[in-house]
Amino acid sequence: MTTLVPLRVLLVEDHHALRANIAALFEAHGHVVDFAADGRSGLRMALAAPPDVLILDLGLPGMDGLEVCAELRAHADRHVPVLMLTARDALDDKLLGFGHGADDYLVKPFAGEELVARCLALARRHLTGTSHVIEVGSLRIDRRSGTVERQGQRIELAHSPYRILLALAEHWPRTLTRSELIHRLWGDEAPPSDPLRSHLYALRQALDRPFERTMLVTIHGVGFRLEADA
Repeated sequence: MTTLVPLRVLLVEDHHALRANIAALFEAHGHVVDFAADGRSGLRMALAAPPDVLILDLGLPGMDGLEVCAELRAHADRHVPVLMLTARDALDDKLLGFGHGADDYLVKPFAGEELVARCLALARRHLTGTSHVIEVGSLRIDRRSGTVERQGQRIELAHSPYRILLALAEHWPRTLTRSELIHRLWGDEAPPSDPLRSHLYALRQALDRPFERTMLVTIHGVGFRLEADA
């Protein structure tokens, strides 16, 4: 099973062999996987760069999966779909997981293809309730068609500048760091030197140069954000 749009998956699992097997499975399907081996690290990563799907083991050192999920729901600036993994198959355990904010639940041992399928379903379900169109000021991005307009004027963007703009719009008005944008575009396989420079330049030329007001703003020492022009 493959998808045209790769998922960014955050896997929080303390069992090294299982973590490696799950990562290899998702990467074989073209998805990008980040890892954490304990609850606190996983929570920090999920809040700093929200993934498309969080696969969360219930029994984790430091902070268990229930605590991680509850803290994520309390502090994240968007809904992150959470699939919990556990060896506990009692109904009360599942209800406890859902009560702490889990979206789905998979009992160990499980089939790898089922895990991938459930994550894809969670990602689609999350997008079902959101508009295909994002608007920031006069900027209008249609995620379904991949088209961008500003002040009613069509803006043509190559793939990477478009993905930068989409990330900034999806997280507006939050500032995104360089590392967040690099991870969004390339995962852990970022090109050498300064991979963002040329793509940010191309985005500025297309998004701001034809217009009176700048939307793509550099926050020195922090990162980049969009400012509404209307």
